[in-house]
Amino acid sequence: MDTTIRNLDDAVYRRLKASAALSGKTVGEAVNEALRAYLARPESLVRNGSLRDLAPEPYPDGNERLSQEIDAVAYGR
Repeated sequence: MDTTIRNLDDAVYRRLKASAALSGKTVGEAVNEALRAYLARPESLVRNGSLRDLAPEPYPDGNERLSQEIDAVAYGR
């Protein structure tokens, strides 16, 4: 697909172009790779939910007193 992308940061584009050349890739291949990496990031997904929808994650064993240990370091308790 041929497309035009406007308003790219000149310095970022030059760095991408140079990096692609050093890697033996075309700019298009480098852009595709960057777009795939961006879309694979969990934070790039649209989220319309609430914090209430999140399930708590258990801490690994041995961290049962983590909160008290942090307080001791932070507040000298």
